[in-house]
Amino acid sequence: MDIFLFVYLALGLVAGFVAGLLGVGGGLLMVPVLTWAYAARGFAPAFNIHLALGTSMAVIVLTSLSSLRAHHGHGAVDWPTVRRMAPGILAGTLLGSLAAAWLSDAGLKIFFTLFLFYAATQMLLGFKPKPSRPMPGLPGMSLAGGIIGLVSSWVGIGGGTLTVPFLIWCNTDLRRAIGTSAAVGFPIAVAGTLGYVISGHAVGGLPTGSLGFVYLPALVAIAAGSWLTAPLGARATHRWPTAIIKKIFAGLLYLLGVRMAYGLMPG
Repeated sequence: MDIFLFVYLALGLVAGFVAGLLGVGGGLLMVPVLTWAYAARGFAPAFNIHLALGTSMAVIVLTSLSSLRAHHGHGAVDWPTVRRMAPGILAGTLLGSLAAAWLSDAGLKIFFTLFLFYAATQMLLGFKPKPSRPMPGLPGMSLAGGIIGLVSSWVGIGGGTLTVPFLIWCNTDLRRAIGTSAAVGFPIAVAGTLGYVISGHAVGGLPTGSLGFVYLPALVAIAAGSWLTAPLGARATHRWPTAIIKKIFAGLLYLLGVRMAYGLMPG
């Protein structure tokens, strides 16, 4: 029995709960763990991060479905907002995942890291948006979706770390923002998975069981665990106090920001 299958399953159980609780895809947890696991298995080092990103996106396809179904049952998904953001999200994510292997993203990571620390601090300290700030029109929502999709494809996440702060900034209730983010994560994951499958299709040296940059054994095990726990996390969202959820989400943003900032350090 492959011991790493148990690692993947345990990762799925944790990532699924986090995805349901916070409306994120769980990539923050999956990408670093998968990168380590692939290196421990002796996979080609040049492709470990690509495999981790692609596999994370593929898992999020299933995780987001389970999570959004639970949030929809609580009436916490703003479907008109999802529809207005979807075209930009699909375009941005597909473009980003296709270009991920060739583009330098150092400048984007600096911007994204600064944004994450800002968003985490705003949520932790309880800064309030202007009561008069409305949701943008279709062009603004498409642009926001495109940026969220592009960044998400390059860091292997379902977009919740950007979508939730953006919706709260537009005066959306926290629980509704989380539920809507879970729905937005689905088109991000579909487009991202497609892009990583296509971009890795002709790459040599990938491990047996890979479909492009998606490692199927890890996908199956992680998805099995996350499918079980994502609804539990979604139910917790509607039972736990809002203040606790905000602190958990702020902590998640700080962790992602620190991880990205560390990756920008030389050497």
